Amino acid sequence: MPKQVDHRARREAIARALWRVAEQRGVPHLTMREVAQEAGMSLGQLQHYFASREAMLSFAMDFAAEQTTLRVGRGLAALGDAPHPRDVLRVMLTETLPLHPDARATSRMSAAYVLEALHDDALRARARDGILHGRDLVEQLIRRAVADGLVPADRDPVAETHLLLALTGFTTLLELGAVGPEEVLAAIDQHLDRLFTGPA
Repeated sequence: MPKQVDHRARREAIARALWRVAEQRGVPHLTMREVAQEAGMSLGQLQHYFASREAMLSFAMDFAAEQTTLRVGRGLAALGDAPHPRDVLRVMLTETLPLHPDARATSRMSAAYVLEALHDDALRARARDGILHGRDLVEQLIRRAVADGLVPADRDPVAETHLLLALTGFTTLLELGAVGPEEVLAAIDQHLDRLFTGPA
């Protein structure tokens, strides 16, 4: 019998190879030829799965988003039933930052994707939609926390959402070594403490 090929697994392997190229060699090396070499296949084999560099990047970005979602899910599961929204937001924030190897790989993939999206309307629309979806989830959490009396009623949920998302800007500072993980986590905790001043 002919060997069955798991095409999804092969695509994921290519995506992870692309992440490694982005992480180790940088965006200029994100060519189909270099990714194929990193994945241990010929350029023709890679083109069987992705007809263009843009299609390859889009899949790699979607896969990175899936992995981030899985990490967040594991973090939320560890919080147990009915977790405090402060803890939920902390997990969502910290898992988007390059604080450990897997998160660092997906973070660098995201950075590479954003650079590409600045010059490609279709990629920019996809990236913007993903960001807006995450933003909406954060705002919903904050609005619920306000309604439950965990966040003061005079706080503007939209402004607070934007301030929380701004904390993801620590990515650049972490990547360049301007701050350390402990400092970032302390800043996040201080910000969340200031936001959640209602009853525990």
